[in-house]
Amino acid sequence: MAEDPLILNPNGGMPRLLEIMRRLRDPETGCPWDIEQDFGTIAPYTIEEAYEVADAIEQEAWGELKGELGDLLFQTVFHAQMAQEKGLFSFDEIADTMSDKMVARHPHVFGDEDREKSAEQQVRDWEAVKAAERAGKAQGGTLDGVALGLPALLRAVKLQKRAARVGFDWPDVSHVLEKIVEEAGELVEARETLTQAEVEEEFGDMLFVMANLARHLNVEPEAALRATNAKFVRRFEGVEAKLKARGKTPQESDLAEMDALWDVVKAEEKARRS
Repeated sequence: MAEDPLILNPNGGMPRLLEIMRRLRDPETGCPWDIEQDFGTIAPYTIEEAYEVADAIEQEAWGELKGELGDLLFQTVFHAQMAQEKGLFSFDEIADTMSDKMVARHPHVFGDEDREKSAEQQVRDWEAVKAAERAGKAQGGTLDGVALGLPALLRAVKLQKRAARVGFDWPDVSHVLEKIVEEAGELVEARETLTQAEVEEEFGDMLFVMANLARHLNVEPEAALRATNAKFVRRFEGVEAKLKARGKTPQESDLAEMDALWDVVKAEEKARRS
């Protein structure tokens, strides 16, 4: 280590991180675990780190965000190192590609287009540029390029947005609500008469329409569900705390008691907000 001033430099920045990654993957002196990895095995970690960034932001844990962003950056560095070893591309090429894309997609900032345009117009311009990029990649279909690896709920919204751009969309939210009622009825029927595979299909249809409702209401469904998850955890922990004050655990309680305590916790939350 005495001969590695860059590795030891606390202010080494990106060159230091890239060198650390190169050393970890060195087939002779690197880490056996890191050497064994490939794009497929690392991809789940990349997704996990992205969610941990989102979680830190959701909790406004600004002290943790720096570390979580570093973990996510390291995933890019890991993929870049593996790509370079295969002669595919380097980290600098990733950065240059992203820079070129951002410059091309923001002619109102880096070009001669008028910057004084509405956010809606900027979104339309952005989508037009992306459509041209997809055409250049021989992605002529409306739904081409929507990543398969996205979380299913997020991908559903993106697919629906693409379809809506070519007019395949309900004209207003009332039609979506009617479809939800229809799908709910089909799900009940499936539960009573169909196979498990058919039940899963109907349940998927229901979720897909709910994602469409979120889009029509300008709600980001992943964020909404994360918030509801957090609310459920907060309220259930409140129920546990009240049971503990009674000298009990959830296992020693029953649904009626816990449901009543849930209502108390919910009322207390509303009182604090008012």
